[in-house]
Amino acid sequence: MSVPRRFLPSISSLRALEALDRLGSASAAAAELSLTQGAVSRQLQALERQLGLELVVRAGKKLTLSTEAAAYADEIRQALDRIAQATLTVQASPLAGSLNLAILPAFGMRWLMPRLPEFSRRHPDVTINMSTRLTQFNFALEGFDAALHFGNADWPGTDSLLLKQEQLLPVCAPELRQRYQLAAPADVLDMPLLHIQSRPNAWRDWFARQDVQPEGALPGTMYDQFATINQAALHGLGVALMPDYLVEQDLATGRLVALHAQPEDIGGAYYLVWPRSKARNPALLQFRGWLAGQAQPEDPLPR
Repeated sequence: MSVPRRFLPSISSLRALEALDRLGSASAAAAELSLTQGAVSRQLQALERQLGLELVVRAGKKLTLSTEAAAYADEIRQALDRIAQATLTVQASPLAGSLNLAILPAFGMRWLMPRLPEFSRRHPDVTINMSTRLTQFNFALEGFDAALHFGNADWPGTDSLLLKQEQLLPVCAPELRQRYQLAAPADVLDMPLLHIQSRPNAWRDWFARQDVQPEGALPGTMYDQFATINQAALHGLGVALMPDYLVEQDLATGRLVALHAQPEDIGGAYYLVWPRSKARNPALLQFRGWLAGQAQPEDPLPR
């Protein structure tokens, strides 16, 4: 991408602008940047000449930014943070590099983690740094190279790799199951329902697939993560619609029982998502190439 020089001010002048905005005074900005106040002032003057705009309000020796300049400084701060992060990354892993990956906590821990040792053996020169995120975010602001997320592959400005269709199964504690007569799916409506924030229509969709049409809103308690709703189900607080890969062990040990014979796909899947601007990242290329071989929704979780 070719950008005219007038749109690329010097890093020094941009740092002076950002520091003045954040610290509120030229003296504090000068101290942080190891410059004199006069040098800070000259950096800002040079920036104003290049942009053809007045950015600084001068009252004697006091310098403050105009409203427009403060908004510009916010954008510059994010860009400087990304430059610093990219520099640290290439210094830490100069060969294959590192991958900054956002993961959903439950899917990351229960689906990805058991598979990662194989990736580490095959690609020991790639470092994967992981952080949890529960909802979609702006890649430009967060600085992640990729994310493991749930949805419909409609994240703007990205490409994706399907990893697993989500299949849900209604489960509860054995003690709770014994208290109810369940002859048909509609009888589940008599039980306390546990809902999760990220799938607000999951129960209604599940009942629709069983040809059950509940009247009005579905009551129940709401949870923000699968880890907490799983604990609620284990302690007999209600029935939860859980992804099959999350409850395999609890079903096998009898801590939970299934109220339906088979898990069902009621829409949505897990994807590896990456911004198109990061598509040539060497670490991402190796990771998604390996992950493509793991993307088999019908396979059980490795033991």
